[in-house]
Amino acid sequence: MRDLRPFYAPSSVAVVGAAERATSSGGAVLQNLQISGYPGRIVPVNPKGGEMFGFKAATSLAQVGEPCELAVIVIRPDLIPAAIEEAAATGHKNLLILPGGFAEAGAEGKARDAAVRALASAKGLTIAGPNCAGIISLKAGFRFGATFLRDMPPGGGLALVSQSGALAEEVIAAANDHKIGFGTIVTVGNAMHLGVEDHLEYLGQQDECSAVFLYVESIEDPTRFRRIARSVARDKPVVLLLGGRTAIGGSAAAAHTGAVPNDEPAQSAFADECCALRVTSLRRLMLAAKGFGFFPQGFGRRALILSNSGGPGVLATDAATVEGLELPALPAAMAAELKAKLPGEASVANPLDLLADAREDRFGMTLDLALAHGAGTYDAILGIHVVPFMVDADPVVARLTQDAAKLPRMHAMMGTLPDKAAWFARLEAAGIPAFNDVEAMAECAGLLARYPALKQSAAAPEPNRPPALKGRGG
Repeated sequence: MRDLRPFYAPSSVAVVGAAERATSSGGAVLQNLQISGYPGRIVPVNPKGGEMFGFKAATSLAQVGEPCELAVIVIRPDLIPAAIEEAAATGHKNLLILPGGFAEAGAEGKARDAAVRALASAKGLTIAGPNCAGIISLKAGFRFGATFLRDMPPGGGLALVSQSGALAEEVIAAANDHKIGFGTIVTVGNAMHLGVEDHLEYLGQQDECSAVFLYVESIEDPTRFRRIARSVARDKPVVLLLGGRTAIGGSAAAAHTGAVPNDEPAQSAFADECCALRVTSLRRLMLAAKGFGFFPQGFGRRALILSNSGGPGVLATDAATVEGLELPALPAAMAAELKAKLPGEASVANPLDLLADAREDRFGMTLDLALAHGAGTYDAILGIHVVPFMVDADPVVARLTQDAAKLPRMHAMMGTLPDKAAWFARLEAAGIPAFNDVEAMAECAGLLARYPALKQSAAAPEPNRPPALKGRGG
């Protein structure tokens, strides 16, 4: 196992190809190191020397002085082998290569790739990339972002390891828009030395990381990947989005990353073997991320749907059932008290319908009864709040945020929501993830409810058979 710490928390960074121009790759990396709040030593390397974004530049790696723990290389592909020679000669052992032009770039690129591999092997170098967008790791007390991606994620215990830089950028954008706690973003590119499984193994050992999300098209060694994924899944969720599950998509993945085509049954079986929570779209990956950001260990399958509207309750029930959730009947004592206290038109069942004019007193009373009587019956409460014109939603939201720690809860608000941002922020500050629609909430709950069984399976011995997935390594 290679030491990945210098790629996540280096004490010093040299940027080979650094530039003053903000729109250049070297300029973007320098700026992002600053924007991320990186506390270590930064040395731009450019033959012109001078000063770049407030840092004094060295004219070569030989002029850096004490070798940096990580060298980020952002120069033309044809110049990279010579830069690696210089890195090896000057004691720079860990290299993050962002540009492409290697194994993915025809005969010339393949020759360059072979030369760099041979040099790295002879000199004992570790290379991340090439052809990647970099690494971001925002931990409490140490923030690091060596990347030319446009933005930093919001921070938190969630980690993404991706074979696509574009999808990594989309995850960052969505995480910022919806306040989803990604703190680590890794793009692996050609994975000369450090593949998805290497980063998965490292992140699985980091206490700050609560769940690992993977976008994968190709796997070199499925047997090793399976072993590592099962080891990580014993402690924290591994969420796996495998690209290329259709015949045409598989051909596209082969062109993108050299993936060996694997059909839908093989992908599904492999995810099960890995004890990974498989998702089939980026949308569902982000739903899982939202949920695990609040409930890192997931929760059970038994849910109570508590609504103030019949139609959304029906849709939530359908979606929850499709996702494999169970909707146990109300405990007898709870049902009896609700029938005595709710209007006669209310539906006292699971799903509950408190009627559209329900205010904070009705929501609060029902929630209190659910917490008092349903602790052994339900693993989670899925709330639905349609906001009609005659009800002030603010005191309802305030009431719903009470006692949030007693039982996992999610909440969907529908209709015209004049103070939506404030209401969602208040719910989520209390530990209740908020959703725009009931079906997304049910999907998220269903994804979280799958993890406890996967965790239990991960503790069992690994299957004594070849993996269901075919890898690039044969």
